[in-house]
Amino acid sequence: MMRREARKIRIKDIYVGGDSRIAVQSMTNTDTRDVEATLNQIRALMVAGCDIIRCAVPDMEAAEALKEITRQIPIPVVADIHFDYRLALKSIENGISKLRINPGNIGGNDKVRLLADACKEKGIPIRIGVNSGSLEKDILAKYGKVTPEGLVESAMRHVELLENHNFHDIIISIKSSDVMTMMNSYRLLSKTVDYPLHLGVTEAGTPWRGTIKSSIGIGGLLSEGIGDTIRVSLTGDSIDEIKVGREILKATGHLKEGIEFVSCPTCGRTQIDLIGIANQVEEALKDSKKNIKVAVMGCVVNGPGEAREADIGIAGGNGVGLIFKKGLIIKKVKEEELVEALLEEIEQM
Repeated sequence: MMRREARKIRIKDIYVGGDSRIAVQSMTNTDTRDVEATLNQIRALMVAGCDIIRCAVPDMEAAEALKEITRQIPIPVVADIHFDYRLALKSIENGISKLRINPGNIGGNDKVRLLADACKEKGIPIRIGVNSGSLEKDILAKYGKVTPEGLVESAMRHVELLENHNFHDIIISIKSSDVMTMMNSYRLLSKTVDYPLHLGVTEAGTPWRGTIKSSIGIGGLLSEGIGDTIRVSLTGDSIDEIKVGREILKATGHLKEGIEFVSCPTCGRTQIDLIGIANQVEEALKDSKKNIKVAVMGCVVNGPGEAREADIGIAGGNGVGLIFKKGLIIKKVKEEELVEALLEEIEQM
């Protein structure tokens, strides 16, 4: 897969774009002014694998809270700001690593210049975030509805505002809740600029529906070589955003760290409680950083073959299971002992 060539931009201690790995982001849903709650949520997200974290900054108290948050959090902290340039300046002063704004609604050209200069002085990049729900009225009138062309035109309008002040540490997102609009917008944008692209399906929905939409939108673009950092947006626990994001990266070949877990869907040939066993194994390995493929298969048709292709796996039989390791059968185990036996073998790997 050929990856789109994008300029490389530094965000604190990591890079986005170029040949850098694709970073997984999330956004806190705590009140940023509640420093302790926000810190606790960020730490939990970091354990799950979050690379970059974004915090809403609705007022000056929230901007002030960033001073302590950025002091304690080692990963890049992004300030999400709308309309008030003063909140952005205070957030820059208080240690953020990236600023998320739309320059066109921040208060005029003079205010954009102030932010561009402040960010240049501190080495802070700016993410331009265009959203289909807040497209400018004149662009909506021009195209008659939200279109990829209109979204890209909006993004380029904001880009121009920053470029006019010789600011080029820019990352762009163009998000829509409609998957195909989102994908086509990024395809068009990827041919227009060389700035890094932040992928996401906005307001994707609950974990079930949002995971499907995000996997298609984000995963589809990554498979085309488009995208430099991602955020899965889910109405639920933000930890799930990181889990889904990392699985999308694994499925598209961009992340090799952690367990690759495969299991069969079961059929009438299955003679063990495969669903229960698969759930137990997946839960037990959810935080494992071992770079191995684990297969849990239910019968003798595809089971042994799939298990042999994995680093380790199970192929079920009638109340028993075979454990395969590196292509070789290493033991035959009673059904009730399969999970424990498999996990013991994995622990030794």
